[in-house]
Amino acid sequence: MGNLFCCIQVDQSTVAIKEQFGKFDEVLEPGCHCLPWFLGSQLAGHLSLRLQQLDVKCETKTKDNVFVNVVASIQYRALADKANDAFYKLSNTKSQIQAYVFDVIRASVPKLNLDDAFEQKNDIAKAVEDELEKAMSAYGYEIVQTLIVDIEPDEHVKRAMNEINAAARLRVAANDKAEAEKILQIKRAEGEAEAKYLSGLGIARQRQAIVDGLRDSVLGFSVNVPGTTAKDVMDMVLVTQYFDTMKEIGAASKSSAVFIPHGPGAVRDVASQIRDGLLQGSAPQ
Repeated sequence: MGNLFCCIQVDQSTVAIKEQFGKFDEVLEPGCHCLPWFLGSQLAGHLSLRLQQLDVKCETKTKDNVFVNVVASIQYRALADKANDAFYKLSNTKSQIQAYVFDVIRASVPKLNLDDAFEQKNDIAKAVEDELEKAMSAYGYEIVQTLIVDIEPDEHVKRAMNEINAAARLRVAANDKAEAEKILQIKRAEGEAEAKYLSGLGIARQRQAIVDGLRDSVLGFSVNVPGTTAKDVMDMVLVTQYFDTMKEIGAASKSSAVFIPHGPGAVRDVASQIRDGLLQGSAPQ
């Protein structure tokens, strides 16, 4: 109906290309326009000025011969003041942009190792953007943003990388565990050495206290009971300790018993052996 009355409507964020007898005439802005078809005017088409996005997936290889799929996201739009160039100069804008992206990525990524490619994604994106901006500006398009959204190596390569990473982490964990066990053993050994030292010190003090007590007992008994010698007092002390030991063994329900001669005459033999041992130990070498 609009064409019948020579009127057309151009929507917002869109421009229309008007031709006169097949030749470009003017760019029609959004709104209502008169298009007298009987005078040779016609509508060649519409051109969107909205921001568009094109995702390009490019397969290439890195410097260390790893094949990767690089996914680039290109955001672009047509310029209103160059709408005639954007409409007439390119027949397939997306294919043109894709060709430039392929060219830049396949020239940049092969110079980098796989790890460097991941680290330098922004540099690759900047190179793609600069090349596209220089090429597409002549066709009436503006490159707004270029992003490298993904670098995906082959599945076997990813599995190998994960295994290498896992092995490295396990090695670090094993070293930490071994270091912790080493510290634990050192501390345990230091504790045992300190415990043995203190135990020996306690035993030495105990024996010293026993000797001091026996000496005081012998001296006191000799003074209070005239005619007794130190030997008689020691025999009596040994007999007393002997019977105390037998009493403790008999009173314990669960004890490790050592069977020794327990007759009264055996006490004298035990005392003799102790004295002989002390005398031999005190004899000069």
